[in-house]
Amino acid sequence: MVGALAAPREIPLSQLVASAANVRKVRAAVSIDDLAEDIARRGLLQSLSVRPLKNEAGDETGQFAVQAGGRRLAALQKLQTEGRINPDHLIPCLVKSTGIEIEDSLAENVMRAGLHPLDQFRAFKALADDEGLSVDEIAARFFVSPQIVHQRLKLASASLTLLAAYAEDEMTLDQLMAFCVTADHARQEAVWEQIRHGYNKEPYVIRRLLTEGAVRGNDRRVLFVGAAAYEAAGGLILRDLFSDDGGGWFQDVALLDRLATEKLAEEAKAIATEGWKWVETALSFPYGHLNGLTRLSPTPVPVSADEQARYDAALAEYNALSEKFEGVEELPEEIDLRMGELEDILATVDERSEIFIPHEIAHAGVFVSIEHDGRLRIEAGYVRPEDRVPSTSGQPSGNPTTGDDSALSGQSGGAGPNASEDADDVEIETTARLSDRLVAELTAYRTLALRESLADDPDTALLTLTHALVLKSFYRFAGSETCLELDVRSSSLDAHAAELGESDVANRMSARQARWAGMLPKNPADLWDALVAFDADALAALFAWCVSTGVNALQLPHIRRTRELAHADRLADHVVLDMRRHWAATSKSFFGKVTKSQILATVREVKGEAAAQMIDHLKKSDMATEAERLVTGANWLPAPLRSTHEMGSHALVAPSATTVEAPTQPASEGSEDANSEAVTLPAFLTEGLASVATYPIAAE
Repeated sequence: MVGALAAPREIPLSQLVASAANVRKVRAAVSIDDLAEDIARRGLLQSLSVRPLKNEAGDETGQFAVQAGGRRLAALQKLQTEGRINPDHLIPCLVKSTGIEIEDSLAENVMRAGLHPLDQFRAFKALADDEGLSVDEIAARFFVSPQIVHQRLKLASASLTLLAAYAEDEMTLDQLMAFCVTADHARQEAVWEQIRHGYNKEPYVIRRLLTEGAVRGNDRRVLFVGAAAYEAAGGLILRDLFSDDGGGWFQDVALLDRLATEKLAEEAKAIATEGWKWVETALSFPYGHLNGLTRLSPTPVPVSADEQARYDAALAEYNALSEKFEGVEELPEEIDLRMGELEDILATVDERSEIFIPHEIAHAGVFVSIEHDGRLRIEAGYVRPEDRVPSTSGQPSGNPTTGDDSALSGQSGGAGPNASEDADDVEIETTARLSDRLVAELTAYRTLALRESLADDPDTALLTLTHALVLKSFYRFAGSETCLELDVRSSSLDAHAAELGESDVANRMSARQARWAGMLPKNPADLWDALVAFDADALAALFAWCVSTGVNALQLPHIRRTRELAHADRLADHVVLDMRRHWAATSKSFFGKVTKSQILATVREVKGEAAAQMIDHLKKSDMATEAERLVTGANWLPAPLRSTHEMGSHALVAPSATTVEAPTQPASEGSEDANSEAVTLPAFLTEGLASVATYPIAAE
């Protein structure tokens, strides 16, 4: 039997009061202020459910308690307080006199079905398309931000196939948002078909598939060229309205490369006007591109007397403040600002540009490329072997990799360029010449005696060997400057690892080489005296550097080096080499370069059989990405990188306190539990709604 329907009736606002039996106690979603504005604009859309109040005798008092619609009542009373409606304004009500009051209030709120998000999307789209309302107008009418409106319109514009899947709970809201990174419906549907029956349908996987082949907004080429120039040239950028996309995805890679190359060429033209013999450009140069080149020694731009005085005053003040506030956890704001100003003053001198001698740069050149953060990278002052000018002493000269090639100037001290040769000629003419055979015999005795003397003097032996090694390592064409018959070869590594030059260890080694180069003389003929002046620690450190450049632990398929590699293993154990400090297994460094079976074997080794089965159905690129995510933080190393004591394990034990762990990778996007039962709608859906609903996530 159906209960009696409540009777509709219009009741003056002044006769309505809030009911204590109204179950809604927590205010949520749209504020009373916003609701009042909406009622003032479009009127009351839903009647209030009320009961007549009675006195102790059971007679009606003329007042009515609102058991459902308390927020609407509060909004109406706010309008009355503001004088926008009168107390006798008639309010449509449904009057109910039977049943349990609190039960009726609960039923009205619980039995009401919230609007499905898809209906929200379509309603906003209808307002924009059919009613012609702008984004700002829609935002104003529903008290949401324009960004929220843009997001809802974007979701409503997805492929009908995707919207139907979302309506049937085959797809979650997060997945639908991920698909909207592109407006290409065909592409959306193709990716949906690819993943819909698979295990992994995480949003980050969807975004990656939709942006496959595109370049991220933080790529060095993008940062160098700029999004505005790329779009002006007709390039397309995919944007994600629902998460931080790092600048979007740049679709036309060929266009981006062309724009970056053209901009580099323009920069090179400006640099060439300085008088360099050559200027080479590349988006990035391979590691080792400076091998075999010498470098001119630049000099800092001179500092004026005023600049020096300002620098000295700033340094004194900075040191005084540092001493005064030493140990303070947080500096006062004004002191922090002042120290920042002083640092800027000091930087103008400490970081001032360097200049080269004009007549020397005509023999040298510049490499122009792009830094990882998009800044222009200029490596200036490098001299090729064929451009080196013979030194005035007849000996090759040049600075150690970063030093000045003094022979370029064509000048030297002394009586003249041929002074020493003239003296030798005079001596030869006035002295009886010994036979070649006798000279060889005599110098054999001298050589053996010199060997014995050196064997008795370890310090001088170290000095002599270091001198020879430095000549080989830094003055590449000055091997004749030593009597020691010793060679050290430094095998090229960039041919076997193209991106080695961008690694942290390569940057550290390059910086160390540059520091040593700055301490050595320009001319190799002056090297011996310079090394004699070194203290024991500095000489030993330089010796270690030179020896290190000769290490070759490469395993190559066409060269059998069993004993050499065995020694490399012993050396690695001796120095306690921990490759976890220098390398981590990623899609780019490892998984993308091995077979699917090898990827699965690695995951199985690190995470177990269950984890391997989770990804065994994926295609190669996706499997590599998933493998990276699974092994991140496990400190796993492939066999060629393990030390001999690690060969029986996959190196999962955390390093000791004296080692540095391999850098951890950022947590993968979309790492939430895929088995959770419900998800709360994001702000752009709940803002402006009467309630916050939860929707089930389809089990995967």
